[in-house]
Amino acid sequence: MPAVDPNTPSASEERHFDGISHGYAPDGHPVEPPPVPLDKIVGDVVDNLSATARAELALLEARGELALHGASRAAIWGGVAATALGIALLALAFGAILALAPLIGPVLATVVVVSALLVFAGIAAWRAQVHYGDIRTALRRDLTGEGFDDAADT
Repeated sequence: MPAVDPNTPSASEERHFDGISHGYAPDGHPVEPPPVPLDKIVGDVVDNLSATARAELALLEARGELALHGASRAAIWGGVAATALGIALLALAFGAILALAPLIGPVLATVVVVSALLVFAGIAAWRAQVHYGDIRTALRRDLTGEGFDDAADT
């Protein structure tokens, strides 16, 4: 004889969808979980905030290391480029002196080339000073210029 399921209604008693929920609990109110204690909630918030702070600090540290790595490599390759540029300018100056020497004499050729290089260096220094002012402006604490800025500006 087959086993009878106790949850299955017999043919004589029809259920008419009694066991289906239509937005309410047919077997009574659901059991509400006990309220979470306030100290547990505060502890969870503190744990989440401290984990967030640790993650932010790790991100800042990683960004700092990346910036340091990039700055050191840029300084190295910038130094190599500056050295090559200096050698090229020296060669250009010697070539200009040698080219002008038969025309105006070696002493006057040297004076002309040195004067031209000093004018060029003066223009470059003036442009560097203008851009240094841009850097100071960008790094100023008080960008509006309304209050006390830096000790260097006093």
